[in-house]
Amino acid sequence: MALLDDLFSGVVNAVAGDKAPALNQFVQSSGGLSGLAATFQRGGAGEMFSSWVSTNDNQVITADQIKSVMGTSQIQELASKLGVDPNQAADFIAQHLPQVVDKLTPSGQLSS
Repeated sequence: MALLDDLFSGVVNAVAGDKAPALNQFVQSSGGLSGLAATFQRGGAGEMFSSWVSTNDNQVITADQIKSVMGTSQIQELASKLGVDPNQAADFIAQHLPQVVDKLTPSGQLSS
């Protein structure tokens, strides 16, 4: 499990730089990749999330879509950790989450 955690942290660091700890905590508090997949499915963006997992091109997500799928409290929590307003936090997630998911699923599947 530690190896998987190290891999995850390494990928998040490579994608998000100095803001990696906040993004890492965001993903972990969302239930990891499987939890995020379920959240996106419930939020009507399951196909978009699946595009990030697949080996095809990643669909683009907007900050407004992130807010709609994730809800305000989770975005507010990340904003607080990053020291930015919620709109900037949602934009940060929209920019970085697709890359993180893509890099953590090189085979095109969520690992169980």
